[in-house]
Amino acid sequence: MSKRPIAAHTPAAPRDHASAAGSLAGTPRRPISRAQIETVIYRSVAGISLIFALQSVPSMLVQIDDRRPGLAMFGAAALGAAILGVVLASILKRGVRTMTTLVAVLYLVELLAWPMLMVDPDAVLADKPWIWYLCTVATSCAAIAFGLRWAALYTFVVPIVYGLIRVLPSGGSANVGLAVLDVVYAMLLGLVVLIIISLLRDATAVVDDAQTKALSTYAVAVRQHATEVERIEVDAIVHDTVLATLLAAAGAHTPKNAHLAAVMARNALARLGEAEAEPVDETRWVPFAKLADRIRAAAGALSCPVVVIDTTAPPPEPTAPEAAAPAAAPVPAQLSEQAGEALYSATVQAMVNSLQHAGSLPAPDSRTVTLSVTDTGACVIEVADHGRGFVLADVSPDRLGLRVSIQGRVRAAGGSALIESTPGRGTTVTLRWPGEPESP
Repeated sequence: MSKRPIAAHTPAAPRDHASAAGSLAGTPRRPISRAQIETVIYRSVAGISLIFALQSVPSMLVQIDDRRPGLAMFGAAALGAAILGVVLASILKRGVRTMTTLVAVLYLVELLAWPMLMVDPDAVLADKPWIWYLCTVATSCAAIAFGLRWAALYTFVVPIVYGLIRVLPSGGSANVGLAVLDVVYAMLLGLVVLIIISLLRDATAVVDDAQTKALSTYAVAVRQHATEVERIEVDAIVHDTVLATLLAAAGAHTPKNAHLAAVMARNALARLGEAEAEPVDETRWVPFAKLADRIRAAAGALSCPVVVIDTTAPPPEPTAPEAAAPAAAPVPAQLSEQAGEALYSATVQAMVNSLQHAGSLPAPDSRTVTLSVTDTGACVIEVADHGRGFVLADVSPDRLGLRVSIQGRVRAAGGSALIESTPGRGTTVTLRWPGEPESP
């Protein structure tokens, strides 16, 4: 009769929620909405500033003869260079506040110095001063550079100063009504820009604050979920261990079975003590040799002999002339601590099942545990006996030793368990980590 496998399990999926919780908790997220809206504001103001600056160039060329050639041209050039600086800074996203502050200050200085930089302050200017076209540019830059109160004060003061100059001969000797209209127009336009910028900033601040709180709440929820999942796994392991011990004690009608139940009870108490002393760390790695030592110790504590064959041990040193040939140093196999605990518990459960159900086996090598590492680095443990065996299809669903204590436990750690048994020929339990993918 051919051997029939009971199941082959794929590795468990990695805990994305736990890793997400760690990244959220350890790495602060920078606000996204505020940065995006600031970029839009900067570039919009820079584009408008450039358009208004180009619009003022024809008037400036017409009025160049009425202005002092030295200081007046220097002030105009400095203000134009500052506006170009705002455009460049908005593209590079660096130094925008510095350049907008420079534009706002230079414009106010140029406005106050306007009458003093005329060739003849008493001569009536034929048209509006060319600086009028840059009034909205200055108030928009002030809305970016200053706080809300200072920007609002600037938006009121600068148009009033321009209105006072507008009624002077150097400003064109406009009547008071026309000057007031220019002042109100400049104020309204500046206030609209200031209000829009302030509202956008406040709205994005609320969005960023809500985003930060939501991410923080999500991180807490993910950590709580990961903790709950870990608690359920620990409860399942404890339940399986205690249940197997109670079943063994209930069926202990002979001294041999009583001794076996006592051994299982001691192992269960030791497992509970280890779980209480130090939680299993999924990110910590342990050598496969350490797991092999634990399995050998567990096999030695059983009432019947179990031969442990470790094929991962390095081969004996070759004799001459083979000793002269260079050989690569073997790399020790490693596995996660969670996988090590699962493989150890499943191996002990498989050995206990063999002692309980395989029957009396006189040969000393009738029960074996073979430890090996494949070429790909997978850790393999094979628990085999030459006992009475059984038909896998006849195993009751209520029997949890195979389905939960061995297969479920190894699968939860990312491994696979293959159980083969034939009546009269024995049973083989093959544990593998990482598990092999299922065939299509």
